[in-house]
Amino acid sequence: MLSVSATRPLTFKISLPPPAFSLRTHMESPPRTHFTSASHSPQTNADIKDTSDGLAITLQEWQGWGAVSPLPAKVVEIVNDLKLLEKTTEVQMSFSGHRGKLEGDFGMQENKKHRATYQALGDSEKKLQFFSARQIACRLLGSRGYLCQKCWLPLEEDCMCSKVKPSSLWHGIRFWLYMHPKDFLRQNNTGKLLWQVFGVESATLCLYGIAEDEEIMWNACKTAGKDRVWCLYPNKNAATKSVQDALCHEISSDPECNTTMLEISPLLSVQLRCNTYIASHSQKNEYKPLNFILIDGTWSNSAAMFNRLKEKTKSVWGVEDLPCISLSAGVSTMHKLRPQPSWDRTCTAAAAIGLLSELQILPQFSSYGLDKQSEVLENAVDVLLDALTARRLRMGRSITRRLRPSGNIC
Repeated sequence: MLSVSATRPLTFKISLPPPAFSLRTHMESPPRTHFTSASHSPQTNADIKDTSDGLAITLQEWQGWGAVSPLPAKVVEIVNDLKLLEKTTEVQMSFSGHRGKLEGDFGMQENKKHRATYQALGDSEKKLQFFSARQIACRLLGSRGYLCQKCWLPLEEDCMCSKVKPSSLWHGIRFWLYMHPKDFLRQNNTGKLLWQVFGVESATLCLYGIAEDEEIMWNACKTAGKDRVWCLYPNKNAATKSVQDALCHEISSDPECNTTMLEISPLLSVQLRCNTYIASHSQKNEYKPLNFILIDGTWSNSAAMFNRLKEKTKSVWGVEDLPCISLSAGVSTMHKLRPQPSWDRTCTAAAAIGLLSELQILPQFSSYGLDKQSEVLENAVDVLLDALTARRLRMGRSITRRLRPSGNIC
């Protein structure tokens, strides 16, 4: 998510926690039972392994949804618990139109069971891991054979994959989509577009509260170093930096970057040092990528997610100060279907587009084609908007949404 200040600097607000930007584009549909070996549709999701019980999730299936991590142990545990409950109660599980919520008699019994389990945990970290794993397990089972694994849209009616043009992202940048479990497999989610366009190595999914995902992200951040990790989030408790101030300052402060300069203007001196550093390290394949964490979830959930990032920053580097970047970008076309709490906030994909556009303006990044890469991503946003709009029209739903009341959520 993106947030722009009054002066029109857009601060990226990454959303992921509870309800804020929770515009549900998921279309209502009749209850859906989980896929058994007889009902599973192999031609729609060929990489989902069909098993005798219809519930087992394979690594291939898990990573088919965009993940790069091993199959999360907690998710497997939840799936096994659901399987056992279905067997002992002799009631088949079914899902609501949103595909991630259990309903009916099975849903009521599972709700009592999971609430009791949650309360008995006590430890806040274990509670978070249980909550996240349950949300993800239900979404995986409920979406099987219904949603396309790549674009997360109904496969038979709305899949847009053939219209999305892939593009390589400059190797000096890596995006991390720090996603709230309630945004996982959400049809109108825009964060998924980043790895659909740039690939999972350049734009990597990291699910909030999933230990395997968070470990991968933080290992990469530790390798890159604190001065090459930024969060696009409007942190009102600390000063945010512009793209130019953040990147030129951090790169030029590197000891290896302080080469002897001629007597020229300070700004040009910084730019030349940045150019020298990036060019020399790129040639040696030693240049560590700039890591940008995008909080992908609702505005109300984003605060808890950002706090978790700060806590981890402190445990890794001894300080809570996770550098935040503010942007000056425009409003995304997705506002037509996904209104934000105020005009100055936008979706995750638009935040990435804004960042790439601002980097392109800086001389030290102007030769990497970031403008073309942002354009491809922007086109993907338009494709998603068209697909969601067509679905709404087909189902007789409005394609304009009332603006949400503005409020100081942060």
